[in-house]
Amino acid sequence: MQPEPKDFISLSKKLFIEETDHELPEHVATRDMRYTDFKTIERGGVCLIQSCKDNYLGRIVCHKSLRKEFINSKEERIRFLREARVTAMLQHPNTIPVYDISRDTRGHYFFTMKLLYGYTLHGIFEKLKENDSEIRREFQLNRLLGAFIQVANALDYAHEHGVIHRDIKPMNIAIGSYGEVHLIDWGLAKVWHKDEKFVEVEKRVPELSSTKDFRLTHAGKLKATPLYMSPEQVNNDANLDARSDIYSMGTVLYEILTLETMIQGKTINELMDNITNGRFLTPSERKPDRNIPRGLEEICLKAVQTDREKRYRKVSDFIDDIREFREASLHS
Repeated sequence: MQPEPKDFISLSKKLFIEETDHELPEHVATRDMRYTDFKTIERGGVCLIQSCKDNYLGRIVCHKSLRKEFINSKEERIRFLREARVTAMLQHPNTIPVYDISRDTRGHYFFTMKLLYGYTLHGIFEKLKENDSEIRREFQLNRLLGAFIQVANALDYAHEHGVIHRDIKPMNIAIGSYGEVHLIDWGLAKVWHKDEKFVEVEKRVPELSSTKDFRLTHAGKLKATPLYMSPEQVNNDANLDARSDIYSMGTVLYEILTLETMIQGKTINELMDNITNGRFLTPSERKPDRNIPRGLEEICLKAVQTDREKRYRKVSDFIDDIREFREASLHS
């Protein structure tokens, strides 16, 4: 007999830090036999991302491991395990399936997951700014809003399970060749202890060179991406909640509307000061020639309020307003 819908709700399970951060047994794995044909995709700040062949299942997968500079860091190992397990536990159509987590023959952690093909939202923005005719035709506002809603659905699902992403940005939104959309990179995810306390509070970096790319997640003490950080992240708020991710989603919506990052600044201190004090132009002020719909601008500005009490309380409320805007636009 099929269970009633309310029974499905009762199966919703929050994730806790005790389940995500315990280390793996120190056994010798057979990774070198199972996975071959490695090709580097990206060298991130902390991790190495490669494609490889899974000889057991006969498919190409994404293989993620810590870079050699971080393999002896207990903090980074725990974060790595947390990312793998959070990604695996959050089973949603807009998150990435994890296939395997283990140690290699040297005892170093790795995990494998679905290999994505297509663009990041950041890549799409760059091509739109270059007036790429194919991308402009394919990714008009309504299509981008549809992708945005799918990412927001994944985030809403994560929040219901007690997880805050903390690194929402266009580079972490992937749009595939067949229209599939994924929210990726849960390496900075916050998970609660069972006693309802956060794991740790991050320290703020006093200064970074202006030559840094502020779109990138920075290794070290600054555990977020400066351009998309919420005021709470900047102020190292111990009570960070879902509204921090909502602010970051608002900055992504701002970029959809303007093709420009919301916060400007030449140094990390200037950026953080502008975030804390809410210093930025509205989308229509930044790009008056783009004829930005007023209703959508108001939704964006509500999401990025400096005072989190004035933002959307839940991602689902944010989604509802964007859906209503899309519906009204289709019938206008």
